[in-house]
Amino acid sequence: MFRPKLPDVPTLLTTTVTPQQTQAPAPSAGRPVAPYLGIGAGAVAAVVVVGIVLTALLAAVAVSAVSVAIAAVVLRSLVNGAHKR
Repeated sequence: MFRPKLPDVPTLLTTTVTPQQTQAPAPSAGRPVAPYLGIGAGAVAAVVVVGIVLTALLAAVAVSAVSVAIAAVVLRSLVNGAHKR
């Protein structure tokens, strides 16, 4: 009675795909492509390194914040314990 009714899965139409002929690449205009690839790879490497460094700094800040919070709780309990005596 309270079970949800699932919709029927539609069937996909099958079509035949005919392979198309590919052409050979056109000859280049005489400009080397390698320097552009080097710049792209260097930029990607720099972004990855910066990302790793920022992640490590964020983790260090988080660990420091947790340790400061724990130290504050311990000091507060010590001060409250001294006042109660």
